[in-house]
Amino acid sequence: MKSRKPVLLPKAQKVVVILGENIRMARLRRKFSTEQVSERANISRPTLSSIEKGNPNVSIGAYVKVLSVLGLEKDLISVARDDELGRKLQDAELVMRKRAPKKN
Repeated sequence: MKSRKPVLLPKAQKVVVILGENIRMARLRRKFSTEQVSERANISRPTLSSIEKGNPNVSIGAYVKVLSVLGLEKDLISVARDDELGRKLQDAELVMRKRAPKKN
């Protein structure tokens, strides 16, 4: 059975690559080696390398572990905090389709 590779749109792939670059820069600013971060995050060095390259195959849990080691885990809380489009839709009171009732 072949494993599926995640397919990301180019725009989304670019975001993951930028995230990886930002993580790498944060590591370098703290003067941590890849060995130190991977050991503290309990991941392998190749996984850390994949994170820093923006590989979409790496689980979000591994990203969170690395961000935690770097002291940046709280940055994840701000993701989607300011949901401008969602707020505009909510304010416009658009009719949202309700889910069908569950069948017993």
